[in-house]
Amino acid sequence: MAAPPQLRTLLLAINALLRKRRYHAALSMLKGFRNGAVLREKLWAILQATYTHSRNLASFVFTYKGLCALQSHLQGETYQVHSFVAAFLGGVLVFGNNNNINSQINMYLMSRLLFALCRLGVGKGYIPEPRWDPFPLFTGLLWGLVLWLFEYHRPTLQPSLQSSMTYLYDDSNVWHDLSDFLIYSKRRPSE
Repeated sequence: MAAPPQLRTLLLAINALLRKRRYHAALSMLKGFRNGAVLREKLWAILQATYTHSRNLASFVFTYKGLCALQSHLQGETYQVHSFVAAFLGGVLVFGNNNNINSQINMYLMSRLLFALCRLGVGKGYIPEPRWDPFPLFTGLLWGLVLWLFEYHRPTLQPSLQSSMTYLYDDSNVWHDLSDFLIYSKRRPSE
């Protein structure tokens, strides 16, 4: 069944508008927002990654707790170094394989560790207490650096970050008609 003539005319007008160079920057921003909001095709990969992530965390907790208990039992009491040794060994055993999931977990942990060490440094007096909230400056620096690296030194970024940023910032610059502007990020290979 063919579409009514009014609908065909409307689609032709919309597709003509989408092809105009004059509106490319504004439409690119709109499509970039849509790409960021609609990531449905990655749902299965996210579920698999979530399972692997939770399994690795559970394995680490089991290993860490077991090694802490073993050290305390062998030495008759608990020392601060037990925590470090157990976590070090658990980290090597569980998160030592360089794959996407472990890389993400380790990078997340590194960011939290840097924040904690800064707070510890301030608390111990090694770093002076800031007179103003440094978070906006930190945020601007972080986003400025990551987008500069993405635009000019892309291979230095971790592959999953490159992929996400390509989807958000590069793929939003390309469309052919209403279907790949609103529905699909890219044209299907069969088209």
